[in-house]
Amino acid sequence: VAADEGILHASGSTVPPVTKDYCIIYNSKWTSLPKSLDNATFRTLENLTSTVLCSSSEVPSGLMKDKAVVVMRGNCTFLEKARIAQNLGAKILLIASKSRLSSISDNKTDFEDVTLPIALIRYNDIVDMQQTLGKEVNVTLYSPPLPQFDYSMVVIFLIAVSTVALGGYWSGVAELENLKAIASPGERETRRKKEENVTFTPVTVIFFVAICCVMLVLLYFFYKWLVYVIISVFCLASAMSLYNCLAALVGEIPIGQCRITCCNKTIEVRLIFLAMFCTAAAVVWAVFRNEDRWAWILQDILGVAFCLNFIKTLKMPNFKSCVILLGLLLLYDVFFVFITPFITKNGASIMVEVAAGPFGNSEKLPVVIRVPRLEHSASTLCDLPFSLLGFGDIIVPGLLVAYCRRFDVQTSSSSVYYISCTIAYAVGMVLTFVVLALMKMGQPALLYLVPCTLITSSIVAWRRKEMKKFWKGSSYQVGWRP
Repeated sequence: VAADEGILHASGSTVPPVTKDYCIIYNSKWTSLPKSLDNATFRTLENLTSTVLCSSSEVPSGLMKDKAVVVMRGNCTFLEKARIAQNLGAKILLIASKSRLSSISDNKTDFEDVTLPIALIRYNDIVDMQQTLGKEVNVTLYSPPLPQFDYSMVVIFLIAVSTVALGGYWSGVAELENLKAIASPGERETRRKKEENVTFTPVTVIFFVAICCVMLVLLYFFYKWLVYVIISVFCLASAMSLYNCLAALVGEIPIGQCRITCCNKTIEVRLIFLAMFCTAAAVVWAVFRNEDRWAWILQDILGVAFCLNFIKTLKMPNFKSCVILLGLLLLYDVFFVFITPFITKNGASIMVEVAAGPFGNSEKLPVVIRVPRLEHSASTLCDLPFSLLGFGDIIVPGLLVAYCRRFDVQTSSSSVYYISCTIAYAVGMVLTFVVLALMKMGQPALLYLVPCTLITSSIVAWRRKEMKKFWKGSSYQVGWRP
């Protein structure tokens, strides 16, 4: 919101009083709000949303005396309403809006006598205030300074780096098992049945990026229908991913291995219960996905499982394919964030619009890690209450980290590629957050993650004189033949 943001602090009449904060928009050139509640004065709220207050005859005399008044937007200007409210003895004027909050502007020179604090608030917040706090509500306005650092970024950083590191390590474990299976002919058939990896060739990479571009454009134009398709796909894919992650852990536990036989197939009972648990987790998230207080935790758990399974399952055959994939997705990210505002009618980025939900759509795509902002500020209420990181910013560099780990296993290089690439990813994340804090606008994280990881991996391969082998990969990675 391109305007001055503040907070309306509301308190109910119960003992102890229930309090809640709401977003307001005000004009700092007209009104100077206190920086904290210590200097704020509470006023009794008078709900007059049945009127627009374009005439003093709309309300009884004395009703507004020494109160905070909320009215609806109408044909008259903000300052005309304020002059009427001030003449009737009101101390604060709130103007409820059913549409999106916008900046408050008007010709102040014609209303120099108006000193009443004026603020714009969402109508839905007024309704919520009455339902949550009761009919007798006391309110005050204040505008705390912006925090210097968003501490939720630390949580985002830890989730992203640990997911990439764990996904790469898991891929290396799978690679080691594959190499052992090749060395032992008796295990080949068993390992081949368990093998679920999908190898990305350069042609597959280009086709994959093209699908991403088409899907993003379709989401921009048909968001209100396709968002439910994405939600359904996420529920299915995340439930399967959570099962695969937990099944790998359960498989290491030597107890509770009783089996049942059905349709000539044998399966462990504990895996059946595990599948039921994972399905239930996805269903619970789908039902309560808009519950901001705790649904984000479940979404993050499912999202981390999805990213881990994706990184482990998708195999890059060589560094050449990694360069093509990361390079094309870097261009994709930059184009849809920075270039598309020059193409769209409203001047908005297609990537940002789809991430936020075009045209104010309440349903959001579940393709991000969400962490509530830990600082208390007006921007948290008015803008986004969550810090976000897209799955792609974890998966795409994670595929390179996974390739580095597999290459370490094949060359017995003591994890030097894996560790250096993981550290480079962490440095890229820090760089992303620094630029985000300086520019105060959403950033395509791949713009910083891709160069950090690719350049670091290249330097390590060059210093070890293994660039040719690292670039082409091994014959086993391209495709094993019995």
